Amino acid sequence: MKKTLLLVDGSSYLYRAFHAMPDLRNAQGEPTGALYGVVNMLRKLVSDHKAEYAACIFDARGKTFRDDLYPEYKSHRPPMPEDLAAQIEPIHRAVRALGWPVLAIEGVEADDVIGTLAQRAAQHDVHTIVSTGDKDLAQLVNSHVTLVNTMSGEVLDEPGVVNKFGVPPDRIVDYLMLVGDTVDNVPGVTKVGPKTAAKWITEFGSIDKLIEGADGIKGVAGNNLREAIPNFPLTRQLLTVKCDCDLTGHVDGVEDLTPRPRDDATLTELYERYGFRTWLRDLTGDAERVPAGDARVAHEAPAAPVTIDYRIISDWAAFDAWMALAQDAPLVALDTETTSLDELQARLVGLSMSVAPGVACYIPVAHRGPDGATQLPKDEVLARLKPWLEDASRAKLLHHAKYDTHVFANEGIRLGGVAEDTMLQAYVLESHRGVGLNDLAQRYLGRSGVSYEDLCGKGAKQIGFDEVEVAKAGHYAAEDADFTLQLHQVLRPMVAADEGLERIYRLELQVSAVLTIIERNGVKVDAAELGRQSNKLGQEMLQLEQKAYELAGQPFNLNSPKQLGEILFGRMQLPVVRKTASGAPSTDEEVLSKLAQDYPLPQVLLEYRGLSKLKSTYTDKLPRMINPSTGRVHTHYSQAAVITGRLASSDPNLQNIPVRTEAGRRVREAFIAEQGMLLSADYSQIELRIMAHVSDDANLQRAFAAGEDIHRATASEVFGVPLDGVNTEQRRAAKAINFGLIYGMGVFGLASNLGITRDAAQAYIDRYFARYPGVAMYMDSTRRLAREQGYVETVFGRRLQLPEIRGASGPRRQGAERAAINAPMQGTAADLIKMAMVAVQDWLDAEKLQTRMIMQVHDELVLEAPDAELELVKEALPRLMCNVATLRVPLVAEVGVGKNWEQAH
Repeated sequence: MKKTLLLVDGSSYLYRAFHAMPDLRNAQGEPTGALYGVVNMLRKLVSDHKAEYAACIFDARGKTFRDDLYPEYKSHRPPMPEDLAAQIEPIHRAVRALGWPVLAIEGVEADDVIGTLAQRAAQHDVHTIVSTGDKDLAQLVNSHVTLVNTMSGEVLDEPGVVNKFGVPPDRIVDYLMLVGDTVDNVPGVTKVGPKTAAKWITEFGSIDKLIEGADGIKGVAGNNLREAIPNFPLTRQLLTVKCDCDLTGHVDGVEDLTPRPRDDATLTELYERYGFRTWLRDLTGDAERVPAGDARVAHEAPAAPVTIDYRIISDWAAFDAWMALAQDAPLVALDTETTSLDELQARLVGLSMSVAPGVACYIPVAHRGPDGATQLPKDEVLARLKPWLEDASRAKLLHHAKYDTHVFANEGIRLGGVAEDTMLQAYVLESHRGVGLNDLAQRYLGRSGVSYEDLCGKGAKQIGFDEVEVAKAGHYAAEDADFTLQLHQVLRPMVAADEGLERIYRLELQVSAVLTIIERNGVKVDAAELGRQSNKLGQEMLQLEQKAYELAGQPFNLNSPKQLGEILFGRMQLPVVRKTASGAPSTDEEVLSKLAQDYPLPQVLLEYRGLSKLKSTYTDKLPRMINPSTGRVHTHYSQAAVITGRLASSDPNLQNIPVRTEAGRRVREAFIAEQGMLLSADYSQIELRIMAHVSDDANLQRAFAAGEDIHRATASEVFGVPLDGVNTEQRRAAKAINFGLIYGMGVFGLASNLGITRDAAQAYIDRYFARYPGVAMYMDSTRRLAREQGYVETVFGRRLQLPEIRGASGPRRQGAERAAINAPMQGTAADLIKMAMVAVQDWLDAEKLQTRMIMQVHDELVLEAPDAELELVKEALPRLMCNVATLRVPLVAEVGVGKNWEQAH
């Protein structure tokens, strides 16, 4: 039987563990996430793969031969985060203590050492398993070499490579030469992605044959290919793994890679210092030997259930037996499988439940094909489930409950008893991280499940869930419910351990229910009005197009960056502000805005792009998004997508309508009341009021308490003039300072905003802080606190993590410091509007009104009220919104009324 060599791409896993794990720290505040992730991965590898030989390979310090070939190699990579750099030495110690030989060879990369060892092993008929997350190493796969990705569970043999990349392993370098590698700054062919690369290689057989036939490839892709061909020899050298490294003095033969005895003394020291409680108990057998640590050590992954009992319910006896379990369980994890990701269109294919770790079921109800005969009838299943599903006293746990609530509503069931939501638990704990179920299972449970793509495929060949055979669907769905329950057991205590996080989590649960109502309500849009606006925008764009031709001296395609670059920087010789990654002069919005200060054509182009985006995104698209069954547009609100706690609107995005322009405001005129009137209620200058509260600045608080125009009051303070003596320019400058400072704007930004010198801008800021010393003290103390603890908090306890404030340097750290100032303001504003949403909906329900909440946009709520309820709602809204919390300055909410959204504003 063949022997096995297990090679670990240590450098790949260093970064992946650092970014995948939570911000773990020991009792002394030292970062431990990467260390925990790497050690956990190695422990799993040893458990899953029995190997006679092994090694963990890291990149050595200093340059490699690739840097000599191409000085720009990896130049885009930021420096290693400080929190990761601090863990390198203990990671190396831990790996060696676990018995792994460790290699780091100067002048080459870890990939090259892995390739060399794999080739030597093949010469001795030893099979190699490479554990990595690096796609470049797919080129090594052959009958002797297999890749495994411990973090995702993916295994790549030769058919696996073809299935993933569309090309065999011996064509991976060709494939990479076409797509390039943005991470390592290796250029490919512009605008050629994985699909095109695989298609070309399949069609031509190799990149060499592709080069021979390049003249026959038409269009932009063909032009880009021909332009890239001169770079191919260098690109090939950069991307090809070197398999003949000189390992003299490090490894003479594969026998040198025999694992060493475990160093328990070193492991005990490391586990104690870094707070790995479970591992320490396992190692020492001493249940009392538990290191002291803070709450974040509790992220350590729990043991997987010893047995797995996943059942597929296909007869009524099994159904009744399972429902008896569900009735007795204090909390049931519930999940749905559907026909669509669009929650208002999705129909139920099946549902899964879990009552204990490792114990779950799947009830299929709408699978197509041969499996259809093995299912219980959907209507009867739902009829029997309905009392339990709608029972508010039966506690249910879901992951993204809003989606499942919509799905059941589509089936005529009003889901009750939603007690917990693991997506929201994860979000309040780490709003800067992904909240997908698989990501969380990997991060908190240390396990990976079957992915949707594994089951249904991806791209054009993806099938619907109702086409998946029930046996496979059953395991996947039951696993989702099981993972949800296990995640809850890890996440819920972590949320409950912090009073502020618990308060925010309970708020988010309430908001989830309100958003479900708002999304189902939808908003009426006037399709005819949008059609008229589209025609008008088209005419205005034609006029701008003609104006651009006149300024350029010739016609050209305004939507072509290449032609635009030729006109601006070739024909007109305008200064090049910035270049793209391919070396061409950039024509993005920021560049055009800068050029527009001195030249008329860039300004025309900006206006054209603005109108074009408005037309394509709103006036053309919105009529097509009207739901045929409701006659209304239903946006989707992502509750766990924005770090600060704000909601994100999509399909359509109602938050990005450019209302500072006349054309943008016209779009809001198409949002109309189907009956009665629209009411728009929003908080006045909410973030400045929050600044006055958190900074406890007496002058700011006095101005708000007196009901003064805050920008005029600031101008009076900064410029030393009476309130009635403030002129328009002074008020404009004060407004820029007020908003600029809470967004972390510095001297350069303020000078640019106001069109003044940096010295003048500095003088404004100095005067501002002299008159508002509390604001200066707040900013200094917040930066300091953020650096110390790695996060800031809102007034109500929402935690906003800032990993780069300690783990980065230069501009990235400065950006994190600016975010530390602004995040509490934005986050507190998000908390307030969410509290207001809950308060308003509770009032509407209690009063049994017909008025409906139909939109939430930033600090604004939009409602649709019948004429008979209009005055009642108009009077109640400011009171409800302002009474949700008490700050050191009064909250003010203003209400407008109109037949359309723009009028109501």
